Amino acid sequence: MRRQEKHTAPDQTESNKSQDSSIVEMEELPVPQNIKISNITCDSFKICWDMEPRVKERITHYFIDLNKKENKNSNKFKHKDVPTKLVAKAVPLPMTVRGHWFLSPRTEYTVAVQTASKQSDGDYAVSEWSEIIDFTTADYSTVHLTQLLEKAEVIAGRMLRFSVFYRNQNKEYFDQAREVHGNHMLPAVKDNSGSHGSPISGKLKGLYFSCNTEFNTGKPPQDSPYGRTRFEIQAETLFNPKTNLYFGDFYCMYTAYHYVILVLAPQGSPGDDFCKARLQALDITNNHFLTCTVDEEAGDGALVFRHAQDVILEVIYTEPVDLALGTVAEISGHQLMSLSTVNAKKDPSCKTCNISVGR
Repeated sequence: MRRQEKHTAPDQTESNKSQDSSIVEMEELPVPQNIKISNITCDSFKICWDMEPRVKERITHYFIDLNKKENKNSNKFKHKDVPTKLVAKAVPLPMTVRGHWFLSPRTEYTVAVQTASKQSDGDYAVSEWSEIIDFTTADYSTVHLTQLLEKAEVIAGRMLRFSVFYRNQNKEYFDQAREVHGNHMLPAVKDNSGSHGSPISGKLKGLYFSCNTEFNTGKPPQDSPYGRTRFEIQAETLFNPKTNLYFGDFYCMYTAYHYVILVLAPQGSPGDDFCKARLQALDITNNHFLTCTVDEEAGDGALVFRHAQDVILEVIYTEPVDLALGTVAEISGHQLMSLSTVNAKKDPSCKTCNISVGR
């Protein structure tokens, strides 16, 4: 399949059509009817339609007009995406349309089709355009997430020991947890930060935790983008042999820092069921990002926890957490708002953390 910028788009007028001397209109060619889109992935789809058998042999090509659906909230001063027009040789339907250079994950598109017959002089006889059909591309599959995982493993760095997970918020957040939610922090739907094709954005419920430590102290940093009040909990409470660990995403925000999103889900929990169907499971004792192993030297069955040094881990725990299981205190550092990843958009130009199926 190749790009075809020559023929007329569906929204052009009849007078514009007549100006293109390379295309001759012939009423005999049927307009594609009853268009169906199926087998949608993050960078491909199948398309088929009804055609009259008596003219099938005359059709040599299909013209496909594919556009991103206009977002009413988009910036009207930004340049619009250039429509993608494709020409394909007539093949048995359904036909697969595939291409990461013009299809992005989780994106609304419109598509319309013409049938065409190439003439001996190189011109095309074409049908009228079909009706316009809307569809939305899918999330990353586990195959795509595995590609992201492999990229993240390259830069994860050595493993450092840690002992606590921590979560920063403002004081009012913890007051509400005590007074309204029975002393519990409740899972919330994940925002749209990270890769555009992430299957957990806007779907998975959880609580964000951090575990990165300062290299010189081995303790959590005293600064945070999310608030000066911190909840700390022993790592074993959230992460143990009865917890499943999943790789969720790998991204950056136009900076040198790279982020890895991991999901911790108690075995058999609703969050665990969600992740099993969508994410890549990791061995909790042997992976590049976050491990839980038994301290064999101590001989007492104690668990040892390690995190990757060279990426910032964002750990999502899928269940409510009782504040009584940890401690809440104010940190001595600053609230560094510029480092917040809330709804942060991934840098589409970074070669370290992007794969070839959109951003």
